[in-house]
Amino acid sequence: MREAARIKPMPFAREAGWADSSLVTAVELGRRTITEHHVRVWCRICRASDVQTEAFLAERSAVAGMWLANQQLIRGGLKRAQEEEQEKYAQARMMRFYATKGVPGLLQTEGYATHALRSIRMELRVEHDDVAEAVTERMARNAAIRRAGRFLFVLEEDVLWHRTVPLDVHREQLHRLREAMRWPSVSLGVIPRTADRSVNGFGVWPDESFLITDARLVNVELVSGYLSLTQPDEVDFYVRAWDRLFALAVFGDPVARMIESALAGLGRA
Repeated sequence: MREAARIKPMPFAREAGWADSSLVTAVELGRRTITEHHVRVWCRICRASDVQTEAFLAERSAVAGMWLANQQLIRGGLKRAQEEEQEKYAQARMMRFYATKGVPGLLQTEGYATHALRSIRMELRVEHDDVAEAVTERMARNAAIRRAGRFLFVLEEDVLWHRTVPLDVHREQLHRLREAMRWPSVSLGVIPRTADRSVNGFGVWPDESFLITDARLVNVELVSGYLSLTQPDEVDFYVRAWDRLFALAVFGDPVARMIESALAGLGRA
């Protein structure tokens, strides 16, 4: 915007009341977080319209709230992180889960959730041990799946096989998935390892695990943090990705057979 206005960095800095152009460079190269004040400074000096200014302010606000580093998330403890999710799950009318690594929280058994949260505590080096309390919160939250609403799950078949928990816990979790297939609110699909991953002539690659809530919010769990997307165009990207992945999934008896195969694999182990 500054270049379009044909303003050099140093004159821009003087107009903004800054000693030199280092802040101009830092902001424009994304080396620092910008505030509402910075947006207004750029818009004022570059003579942006009121409409443009409000649009930029809205975008900055959305971006500021979209990223939550894991250290921020667990600063209040793992139990607090589970509590903060309660309202979202309780009020949702439809939730769409895509998972590549582990079983989504709403389908987890107590044992599986315990090991999952212990792993998170270890990986994030959380000093306070409130895993037991966090598991209790997660199990209470999971009651949402038995009420009215739609909960659609698409798992990559590898999720059934990843042995991240002890065999007895893994076995119990597979039985829970088989049980969940009969719940009225749940639709459980699995993308087979051997699936032809093409839709309309294009290959569909595995994506990062994500959750779409009511086509208005997308949550993406990454190694270093938690991404929340609310901008309609960004949400639409994930809705379209979901549609492609959903088209690859199988349901019903084929899923039951894949679960049985994974259970048999545990027996061989």
